[in-house]
Amino acid sequence: MKQLYIVRHAKSSWDDFTIPDHERPILEKGKVKTLKVAAALKQKGILPDLIISSTARRARQTALLLATELGYPEEKIIFEKRIYHADADDIFDELFGLDNAVSSVMIVGHNPTLTDLANYFSKTMIDNLPTSAVASVTFKTDKWEKTGSSKFKLNFIMRPGEL
Repeated sequence: MKQLYIVRHAKSSWDDFTIPDHERPILEKGKVKTLKVAAALKQKGILPDLIISSTARRARQTALLLATELGYPEEKIIFEKRIYHADADDIFDELFGLDNAVSSVMIVGHNPTLTDLANYFSKTMIDNLPTSAVASVTFKTDKWEKTGSSKFKLNFIMRPGEL
């Protein structure tokens, strides 16, 4: 079985419009919510084998917070530029290319892509995967390249406002 954690980056700042979108930092309340989610994930015993993040500053900061709190080595985070402007197919391409020795992966990225991806696995449509939220999906396959066609189960969507 393969496990995917879909994580939307923490709430970011729009205060300074001179900062390029790629470089917008997270807000303090985004950090607080991400730490709350990380604590809940840790309580569930969740520690991914791999964390892959968008290169956008807000995603990088979110991935680093999660890694620190979950006990994942920060230097092993993969920062992937194509996740920044990815669509759901790009995320699947990323999954399909993973080494099958990796059992679980956490993808940290952006909307609308991550809401679209969560909806792909959900029986009920969600309007928005909020910032710092995590969707957990288990695939009934031992090969990442088969995750697009294998049976799957949406285990949970963890929203920081519900913790």
